[in-house]
Amino acid sequence: MTIDLQTLREAVGEDAAFRRVRRLQPVGGQGDKIFPPTYPPPPGSPRNTPPRHVFERRRMKDGEVWCVLIDSVQSQANRLEEALLAATEEEGDGGRVPLPCVTVDFGGAGLEPLERITSLDAPHRVYDAILRDSLLNGVPFMQSEEGRRLAAAKTADATALLELSPTALLFGAWHSQGEGGGLGAKFPRALVSEIMGVATPVEEVAANSRTGGVEARTFGRRTGSRIDPLGILRKVEVFKGASASDWETTDKNDPGKGAKKIWKKVRPSEINHSNIAPTVEPLGVTCDHVEHRATITLAGLRRLRFGGGERDAAGRALIASLGLLALAEQDARGYALRSRCDLVCDGAAPLELVHADGSTAPLELDRKAARALYREAYAQAKAAGFGFRSLILKPQDKLVEIVRRSRQLALEGQGGEGGSEDGSPS
Repeated sequence: MTIDLQTLREAVGEDAAFRRVRRLQPVGGQGDKIFPPTYPPPPGSPRNTPPRHVFERRRMKDGEVWCVLIDSVQSQANRLEEALLAATEEEGDGGRVPLPCVTVDFGGAGLEPLERITSLDAPHRVYDAILRDSLLNGVPFMQSEEGRRLAAAKTADATALLELSPTALLFGAWHSQGEGGGLGAKFPRALVSEIMGVATPVEEVAANSRTGGVEARTFGRRTGSRIDPLGILRKVEVFKGASASDWETTDKNDPGKGAKKIWKKVRPSEINHSNIAPTVEPLGVTCDHVEHRATITLAGLRRLRFGGGERDAAGRALIASLGLLALAEQDARGYALRSRCDLVCDGAAPLELVHADGSTAPLELDRKAARALYREAYAQAKAAGFGFRSLILKPQDKLVEIVRRSRQLALEGQGGEGGSEDGSPS
């Protein structure tokens, strides 16, 4: 069944969801090792406890099996937003995709290579502190007329978000920093996408001897080592200053001209010289297959209102078409998730329309058709009276300064918390 705008509007009006369950395999073939994201050990863990993957038992068709998280709902939302942002910049099928957003322009702030942050990049989307601490025509954004409309938006009237940042309605948003704190506007996700490794071999380790709780640990292992081509030995005395590049081979604790500088005696490996002994960590997994499950709730979209009548129907159809476009754009970019985690489709998996009674109907929708469907929904929403527009903000001086100071501390080796679920710097 081919989906056109009329079919989409009918589905949004009476059906349950769009759904797709796709099987994937490592590009190296079934059984090849892949590396899921790593997370810090739980609070109270012994020092030097290695990072871990996230395992859970899930009920599948063949019973309960151990599964591992390959890409979380939050990470998938970021990837889908990235794909949509790229679609607004690329001359693809029919030209660039029209998608309103709010952009903070850092040009001229002296923070190169940082140029801009959009409501598709910011962690809390249109309600993020980066946008809050920027100016619209010289006025703090959330105090401007447009910002106040966003702050006042509710599911009973979500017009402001649809006109300025419709992705916030698709991926969810929460105005947690507004007046009343956590009482600010909340919009749940309409699109949920997650990637799991299914039937993963694990070691079951007793995590709590009192309760008998079991924690899973991968059978996979990651090795690491380094041979120094300079042959620097670990017994060489090195004295380190503020950063890895600030070091000497003699004790410099004697005060010279100006303030006294403190030097700490360290091993050469702590300034990234000398050999690094081989290590083995419980990381990396194999699995029977990988499952990518994505849903777009149509029942959830029916909770959103935009003024009643045709405006409601057009607004909901636009968000649904945006969700279908996001999936199609991500499909076109493939599954290169992180280092040593490249996946490929294992057979066809059509999109399904899930009816209210649970029955399903397969749908045909490729990237070209998804773009055309979204453009038609966008045009129809404009005809219904929505005033779509993108906003350009300028960062406040204090926002520029906090970024500049953070960069200076990082250069001095005094960085603080950071990192991502992939185990890499964020």
